[in-house]
Amino acid sequence: MTVDEARLNDLLGRFVVDVGASFQALGAVLGDRLGLYRALLSVMPAAPADVARVAGVGERYVREWLALQAAGGYVTYDPGSERFSLTEEQSFLLADPNGMQAAAAFLIPVAAGTSIDRIADAIRTDGGFPWHAQDPGLFEGTERFFRPGYVANLVPSWIPALDGVEAKLRAGARVADVGCGHGSSTLLLAAAYPAAQVVGFDYHAPSVEQARKRAVDAGLVDRVSFEVADAAGFPGEGYDLVAIFDALHDLPDPLAAARHVRETLADDGTFMLVEPYANDRLEDNLNPVGRLYYGASTVICVAHSMTEEPRTALGAQAGEARLSDLLHEAGFSRVRRATETPFNLVLEARP
Repeated sequence: MTVDEARLNDLLGRFVVDVGASFQALGAVLGDRLGLYRALLSVMPAAPADVARVAGVGERYVREWLALQAAGGYVTYDPGSERFSLTEEQSFLLADPNGMQAAAAFLIPVAAGTSIDRIADAIRTDGGFPWHAQDPGLFEGTERFFRPGYVANLVPSWIPALDGVEAKLRAGARVADVGCGHGSSTLLLAAAYPAAQVVGFDYHAPSVEQARKRAVDAGLVDRVSFEVADAAGFPGEGYDLVAIFDALHDLPDPLAAARHVRETLADDGTFMLVEPYANDRLEDNLNPVGRLYYGASTVICVAHSMTEEPRTALGAQAGEARLSDLLHEAGFSRVRRATETPFNLVLEARP
């Protein structure tokens, strides 16, 4: 075997970046958990002692943590003053309570990593590893990762992109949010459209309980409810809108779920399917977004889908063509791409 030294060094360089990124993930979770980003924002430009004092943690740890963040480009360091700070962009991404809170996304791989031995056993035996068996940090990380995108897009652009749906919601539509998790998308719909009747369904009882608490905190219990039910058997009929956000691809039997959605819709109802953005060919997904989704799909999405027959395992990068074929097979006569973002495809399916 002849190894090209230049190509090997290039590969090793990427390897070093990725190993460093894994520690960056741990550091970001610590920064989020301990309020270190927020502490820095409140006292910057700051020495480590300033951040440690505000956050109420040990200074020596903060010195190392700040160096890690600066090396990763998440924090800005000024060698002249030996002080750390956040640019407006870094602040919006990591520290601002009304910003993206992106550090929480690292909870997903960190939480999945705690189950890596059981996931490896599932892969070894061609079995599955269910969503509900994952570390609870994964549920929090998933909700906090997706919520900023829903806040930015669901009401401002996704709903208006659907044919006639916004008017129905304003007039008092019946809405089902299936696979609602902690209820972010459900609560956004309920808050934006007071006349609508909105119910969120999820098979995971602890997530439903969390969603109910959030409804109370948001003062929305008079117009939204949450129930434990799976995607292929949730109750009700005559819905004007059924939505599934970033969850259909996780299901062992997404076709059964889509057929059930079709059965529960009103004659002129709409199924809004929001899925991770993907092109139809693998080679067109070999990019940073595809890498993120393929990684999560391996240890979370496919792992859950493999827990029950027919073990469809669409994966997080299913793509529009495959999703459209599935929706047509489920009985929808009209399927179109309503809109998209760099992270999501939004499909509209009609009876």
